[in-house]
Amino acid sequence: MTAQRSTSRGTGRRPKVVIDAESLDRLEALAEGAIQRNPDLADRLLGEIGRARIVPAAKLPPNVVAIGRAVTYRDESTGQEKTVAPVFPEDADIARGRISILTPIGVALIGLAEGASLHWDTRDGERRVLTVLHVAVQDASEGLEAG
Repeated sequence: MTAQRSTSRGTGRRPKVVIDAESLDRLEALAEGAIQRNPDLADRLLGEIGRARIVPAAKLPPNVVAIGRAVTYRDESTGQEKTVAPVFPEDADIARGRISILTPIGVALIGLAEGASLHWDTRDGERRVLTVLHVAVQDASEGLEAG
C-alpha cells in the first residue's frame, strides 16, 4: 500500500483521513458534546470522522496525524512552519505545543498523512492552505521542541 498523499489543491477533493479505532468513540463524544457550544466546529469534526477510514491503532500508519503525535505543517500563504501535537482538550497546553482536538486546526489536521494539503478556515474566517510536512510518533506528555 502506498502512502496517502492526496491534496485538495487543484483537484477540489479533500485529502484522505485515517483515524485509529481507539480514538474514534472519544472523538465522536467530544464532537457531540460540542454541538451546543460550537456547532460549526462540531459539524466539521463529525464530517471528518464520517469520511475517515477507521483502522486498529496498531495499523495506523506512522505518517498519519493522530492524538499525541507531533505534526509539522506549513501555512502555504505565509511559508511559516509550525509543530504541534493534537491532544484531547484536558491535555491541551499551547505553551508546550499541545493543541486541543476541539480547535479548528486540530480538526483540520487529524487523520492527515504527510504530504497532504488542505484548505483551512481560520477563526477570523480567512481561508488558508496547510501542508503536512512531517508526523512524529511521540508521547504527548513530552513537550515539543521548538521547530
